[in-house]
Amino acid sequence: MDKKIFMDYTIDELVELGIKPKFRAKQIYQWVYKKYKDNFDEMTNIPKDLREKLKEEFIINPLELISHEISKDETEKFLFKTYDNHTFETVLIKMKEGKYTVCVSTQIGCKVGCKFCLTAKGGFVRNLSAGEIVAQVWFMKKFKNFPENKALNIVYMGMGEPLDNYNNLVKAIKIIQDDNGLNIGGRRQTISTSGIAPKIEKLGKENLGVNLAISLHAVDDKLREELIPLNKAYNIKSVIEAIKKFPIDKRKKVMFEYLVIKNVNDDLNSAKKLVKLLNGIPSKVNLIYFNPYPGSPYERPDEETMKKFQRFLLDKGITCTIRESKGIDISAACGQLREKELNKEK
Repeated sequence: MDKKIFMDYTIDELVELGIKPKFRAKQIYQWVYKKYKDNFDEMTNIPKDLREKLKEEFIINPLELISHEISKDETEKFLFKTYDNHTFETVLIKMKEGKYTVCVSTQIGCKVGCKFCLTAKGGFVRNLSAGEIVAQVWFMKKFKNFPENKALNIVYMGMGEPLDNYNNLVKAIKIIQDDNGLNIGGRRQTISTSGIAPKIEKLGKENLGVNLAISLHAVDDKLREELIPLNKAYNIKSVIEAIKKFPIDKRKKVMFEYLVIKNVNDDLNSAKKLVKLLNGIPSKVNLIYFNPYPGSPYERPDEETMKKFQRFLLDKGITCTIRESKGIDISAACGQLREKELNKEK
């Protein structure tokens, strides 16, 4: 692409690129992130010669919407096309009391290769830039016409392994946190990782104030290696040790995502091992129904089994919720909408 992506840059970086003085860079940030403008000509308090320079050098929004599906439960799934003609997904989930969570992708495809995940089928294409990550959140606010002070919850658990795109992820978080921009604080941002232990430790030292969610899905290394090949490099013990060093807000807990698969990891013996594993960590366990997709070897567990598992954890003093499946009628599994679009092209 000939032009630079505006959303790739912090205010200080824009100043270094010649967008001076600094208050001008802040004004442009506010036009983009608070008024959702993607056309420099509309920025009426910016001098015309600077607007012309910006138009020559930058594109504001790097994403093109090519598909949008809405579920009966009001979950919305978006398929975006990048400047180099690749596609990836973002999901907007309507929560209680009019709150929203945006499920953000960090890569096109994924290297981790989790056996239960459809994203892995397409292989890894490339990392998303910081601006392509930021643009997903910006787009949701613009698309839904949310007021500038409407805070979204952000979960980096769309396509890709966030910590495998570490530098761009951290930069995107800082841009999203900027009070001249989207102004969404760390406590509203959650990074979901399959467990790259050294990066968890590194992230803790960044002091971004973000929440951590771990895709655990198994309580012993043998099963976890089968489900998540990354476990061969970073086993459960190394992940747990890294989590114990992660700075957790005293009001918060580490979220452990546990994908429950019928007759694979849904028994009470697994629940007992899970309690032992999480001992000493302020934890919240989120039980997730496996979301079936065509050709998957796994099945969705029944409701009674899920409730028994949950009751066991609650009785042991661990906060435990069962995630309500959202958007089952609209290609809900991560990567499913992209897969559908790719199949159309064949």
